[in-house]
Formats: sequence, structure tokens, C-alpha cells
Amino acid sequence: MARRASGGTGRVVRGARRPEVRLPALEPYGEGELEPDGDYDGVEFRARDLAGQDGAGARFMDCALTECALDGTRLGHARFLDSVLTGVRGVGTDLAEATLRDVELTEARLGGTQLYGAVLERVLIRGGKIDFLNLRQARLRDVVFQGCVLVEPDFGGARLERVEFVDCALKAADFTAATLTDVDLRGAAELGIASGVDRLSGAVISAAQLLDLAPVLAAQLGIRVEG
Repeated sequence: MARRASGGTGRVVRGARRPEVRLPALEPYGEGELEPDGDYDGVEFRARDLAGQDGAGARFMDCALTECALDGTRLGHARFLDSVLTGVRGVGTDLAEATLRDVELTEARLGGTQLYGAVLERVLIRGGKIDFLNLRQARLRDVVFQGCVLVEPDFGGARLERVEFVDCALKAADFTAATLTDVDLRGAAELGIASGVDRLSGAVISAAQLLDLAPVLAAQLGIRVEG
């Protein structure tokens, strides 16, 4: 596991473990719609319109979803294990209380994705843009956000452990009541926090980021800055 120095504190930040997904030969997905509590093992979903379908509670093991439409797709309590999602797009995808373990999500274009109460472990989110991501009460362990844009992500009440933000833009993030352990924000290309700045204990930021956050910190502490 990677370890990174956290500046002058002498404390070492434990780096996130990234997923190592090696897919077997995949079978193309046949006709029909997703099924609730369905079992999909070694299946490739390519350029499929899954909008509005119900795959709640389904299990996806060693699967690939490539350039699929997920508008309003119901995947609450679903499990994605050792799987790759590439170029998926959609608004209002429901992944509430889902489990993502050893998953790579690449170049996604999503809006209003519901991941509240979800469990993410060894997940890499690389590239793309996700607007209004709802991760309230979620548990994130060994998660890397790399080269992506997150607009108004909601981490309210979430638990983040060994989470890294690398070359990504974090815009108006909400960390209200979140718990952070070994969260590395230094690599974020843009760090904007709308609320919950008081919950950043357990995170590490750069000196430049501290200056950028100074107005928010002053407001949180009730400090009036004049002149």
C-alpha cells in the first residue's frame, strides 16, 4: 500500500489501494431487459439502452458495461464486483445502497446519481463528469477520483478512508457530518467546499489549498476579515 508524507506534521498518509480488474472472455448480453435480483457473470453490455430498466438487487460479476445509457435505471442494492464501466451516461441512475468492489468507472457522464448508503471498496473513478453525486451515508474505502469533474458532490454523513483526489475538480462539495481518515486532497486540481469544512480533520491538503479555503474557514469560525 502506498504511503505519502503529509508535510510538516510527520504523519504518513496511507494511500488508496487501486482495483486490479482482469476480465475473462465475456459473453455479449442477449435480448431482454435487466431483471431484479438478476445474476450476470462474465457478461458484456455494449452500447445498450438500459434506461428505465429495473436491475435492483442484481449481481454483476466480471462484467463490462460500455457506452450504455443508464437514465433512471434502478440498480439499488445491486452488486458490481470485479467489473468495468466505460463511457456510461445517464441522469438519475439509482444505485442506492449498492456495493461496488474492485470496479473501474471510466469517462462517465452522469447526473444526479444516487449512491447514498452505498459501499465502495477499491474503486477507481477516472475521467468524465458527474453532477450532483449523492454519496450521503456511503462508505468509501480505497477509492480514487482521478482526472474527473465532480459538481456539487454530497458526502454528507459518509465515511471516507484512504480516498484520493488526483488531478480532478471538486466543485462545491458537501462534507457535512462526514468522517475522513487518510483522505488526500492535495492532488485536486480544484478544491471547492460549500459546507462541512469543519469535517476535514483526517484529510491532508496543500498550503495553496489552505489559502484558497481561508474564506470558508474564516466563515466557519465566525471570523470577520476586513482590510
